[in-house]
Parts: sequence; structure tokens; C-alpha cells
Amino acid sequence: MYTKALSALLLVLGLVSLASAVPHVQRRSFLAPRVANDGFTGKNGPRALAKAYRKFRMPLPAGLVNTLEQQDRVLEKRRNKWTGGVALENVAELVNTKDQVVESDDVSNKSLLGDLLGGLLGGGGGNQQGNPATGNPAAGQPAAGQPAAGQPAAGQPAAGQPAGQPALLDNLLLDNLLLATPPATRAARDLADAIAKTREGNQTGETQAIPEQNDVEYLSQVKIGGQPVTLDFDTGSSDLWVFNSLLPASDQQGRTIYDPRQSQSFELMQGSEFQIKYGDGSGADGRVGSDVVEIGGAAVPRQAIELATNVSGQFLQDTNNDGLLGLAFGSINTVQPQKQKTFFENIMPSLAEPVFTADLRANAPGAYEFGRIDQSKFTGEMAWIPVDTRNGFWQFSSEKFAVGDGQAQPGGQGAQAIADTGTTLLLADPAIVEGYYSQIPQAQQAKDGIVIPCNAKLPDLHLDIGGVYMAKVKGEDLNFAPVDNAGTTCFGGLQATSVNGLGIYGDILFKSQFVAFNGGNNSLGMAPHV
Repeated sequence: MYTKALSALLLVLGLVSLASAVPHVQRRSFLAPRVANDGFTGKNGPRALAKAYRKFRMPLPAGLVNTLEQQDRVLEKRRNKWTGGVALENVAELVNTKDQVVESDDVSNKSLLGDLLGGLLGGGGGNQQGNPATGNPAAGQPAAGQPAAGQPAAGQPAAGQPAGQPALLDNLLLDNLLLATPPATRAARDLADAIAKTREGNQTGETQAIPEQNDVEYLSQVKIGGQPVTLDFDTGSSDLWVFNSLLPASDQQGRTIYDPRQSQSFELMQGSEFQIKYGDGSGADGRVGSDVVEIGGAAVPRQAIELATNVSGQFLQDTNNDGLLGLAFGSINTVQPQKQKTFFENIMPSLAEPVFTADLRANAPGAYEFGRIDQSKFTGEMAWIPVDTRNGFWQFSSEKFAVGDGQAQPGGQGAQAIADTGTTLLLADPAIVEGYYSQIPQAQQAKDGIVIPCNAKLPDLHLDIGGVYMAKVKGEDLNFAPVDNAGTTCFGGLQATSVNGLGIYGDILFKSQFVAFNGGNNSLGMAPHV
């Protein structure tokens, strides 16, 4: 044991000498933010279609699976070319380590030495100064829950140490970290202000919806515990899920993260967990707490916040957004043992009107607004459609359609659809899809979806919304993205749904329509954009 400790001491002394010799430079000077986003594929038709299928647990056609696998192989080659064969997560770890080393000073070097020796000898951290009860680090120490340079992450055994009881230990450590934050004046004031707003009522709030990657998604700023994050507002799900400081460092790269330890209004919901899982096995899971959530001035004091401690698959591919804010109904929330209400459900009683609106624009900023309907953003009278909430969605019937100036045609008998701002494409009953593309010469079913000539002049599509309104979708928005380097063949923005005719009317519809969501009487309002 002492031989091992001596070897460790010599190794640490070498590291400390190296750290001392490195000149002090500005943190992040080695970090290129685009590195972590190298896997994001931008405006990619097959991937957008697969995302919608997976979200609603629809089986992926074999041809679509093959296309995604081919894209992944090409992407992996690009990554390896850039990194020289080193995995991206290892590159991120090296960047973090470099940042920590160049900022080291004598105090932190001593702390590093003590912590490493303490861990190697099995005695825990060497330097125990500071106040562990409050989570406040001593001078030169990393923040609570963050390992010092050379230390294993929480729940991982130190070098040479056997693995203990990681699940139980991790949960205990996490609880201590999240529960040990004392109240602060500013945070207490923020919480009190949010409570006062909900009691007074008459709240309104507006935030911009910024299109990313040519309208692949729309992102909006939200404050959680006073910390700004950028979220994708999703009327097709009911979880408020964020990237946060409890994730591994490699999963935080390139994002603005929420740190519950920096929020004095955060409260841990002990015993509560969440799990989001898609049909392909990707997903996220973790702990749950509550905090003040504010959107454009409208605030909820104790909104459930889901903190991922494990993320996989497609969630990691897009570093443009920091999480999701679900605006469907709480009946499909994934928190256990007790489902949690959405932001809209919690704030609705205190709004000036029990509504929120989605004003999404093609290649231009739009807005989400809570508590009022801005009459200047649409033309004509708004049509109101009752929705069926039994499945947890803003769901309505959609049994007919029309192409261009043509007459209405029957779609799928008894067909249903949902309004979903979290889906890029427009997925409709196969009868609607076939009827529309039959009017477009050279439209064809490829292995991964329907493709069209990029130079085709597409007619408008009119969709039945609840039997009381025909919503026009502009033809130009149905030409989604090229699928070849020559830019001659494009992926259609309208694709067929694969389960029981349930349509997923995503952002392509919203770019033509101003939509209001009324929680007071469970209805949708629609009218054409100005």
C-alpha cells in the first residue's frame, strides 16, 4: 500500500510541477464551442422524420434506419478526421483538464495534492477546509460536486479502489449537494416576487422564438432560478427538462447549463425521479426539484425542474438548446412517483387570460406569449377548435384536405392529429400524403421518405382542423431540405404518419398559422399569420 502511495506521490509532484510551469492564460482560450456541436446535422429531412417517429414511439421504416446508419458512419469519419481518432468526449475532457491546469496556483496545487493522496489512500479528500455543510468550497477548491483535477467523478472509484455501492452513494451525495444551499436575500426576493405575481393574477409574458438551423427548431430564453437557459418549447410533451451541472463535463460542453447549487430558490423533491425514453433506447433520466421559472416576466414560484444525471442518444447531438419545456398536459409527465404539472398548468390561474400563443415564422424570429392574444399578429377572425385531452395532447380530428385551389377531399376516416411545436415536419394520414404528392410530377417514395425535385413549385395544402377550420400550409414551406450534394432532390416537409393515422402537425404548419392554446376551455384557436 505504501509503495502505491509513494508512486502516487511522485506522480502528483510531477503534475504539480508541470502545472506551475505553465503560464497563466485566460480560461476557455483552448475551447472552440463548435467542437461539441460537430454532431449536429442541421436541416436534415430523414433525421427530422426519425425524431418525430421516435418521440411518439412509432416504428422506423427499414429504409429510414439504413439512411440514418449511413449518415452516422459519415459523421463518425468526420469526427475522427478532426480528432485524429480520439473520441469527442475524451477531447472535451482534455480541454477541461487543460483549462484547470493553466488556472492552478500554489493553493490549488496543494489542494490537488491533498485530494489525490486522500483518494488514493482511501481516506477521502485530503483538504477538508471550508464548509461542507453549506456546499461552500474553501479557497482554491472546486465547487461542490465538481472533482478536482485528477479526481474521479462522483460515484466513480479512485484509482486502485474497488467499486462500492455507487447508486446508493451517488444518491446520498447528490441529496446533500442539492439540500445544502442556504437562503439568500436576492433569491428569497425572487421567490417572494413570483409568489406575489401568482396571487395577484393578471400576469403576461412574452419571449422570442428564434429559428435554428433553418427552422429545424425554435428556441426561447427562460430563467430558472434567475439563470438564463435556452429551451425548445414543446406542445407535444409535458416535461421541463434541462441540461445541468450534475451531468458529466463532456455532456455539458457547448451549452449553457442550469446549476441548482447556484440557485437559492431551488428545492429538491426527495424521492422523485424522471425518465424519458424513446423507441430506439435513447433518452434521459435523473432527479427532480423545483425552482422559480420565469418567461418574459411571467413567473411560477415552485415549478418542477427535471435534472438529468444521465443522457444518451439524440439529446446529445444538438447543443443549440439547453433542454425542453413541455406544454402539453400533465397527464403524460414522466416524473415518478407523482406526475408534475406543466409550466402552463401552474401559471394559468394567475394569467390575465388562460392562454398562450405560438407565433412561429419561416426563417425569422417569432414569439411565445402567455396570458394574452395579440390581435396584430394574425388576419381575420380566429377559429376555435375543441381539443380532446384524454391522451395528454392538444388533439383534434382531421379528416379532410385540399390541394391548391381544389375541392376538399376525404382523408383518413376518423383521423386525428395533434398540434406539436416540438416536431419539425408535418406528419399526416397516409391518404392526405398520397393525395397531395399525386399532384406533383416526379415526387417519389424513397427508402427514407418522400422526395421531390428541389425546383418544383409546390401547391398549398389545406388541412381540416377539428371540422371547423381549413388551415392553409404554404407550399414553399413543404420543400424541406436537399438530400443530395447537387441540391436537385429535396426531402418533402409533408410525410406519412406510421401509427393509426395520428397526425403530428409540427412547425411547418405553425409557420403559416398563428395558434392560440386555451387551457380555460381546452380549445385551439387558429388564424393565418399577418
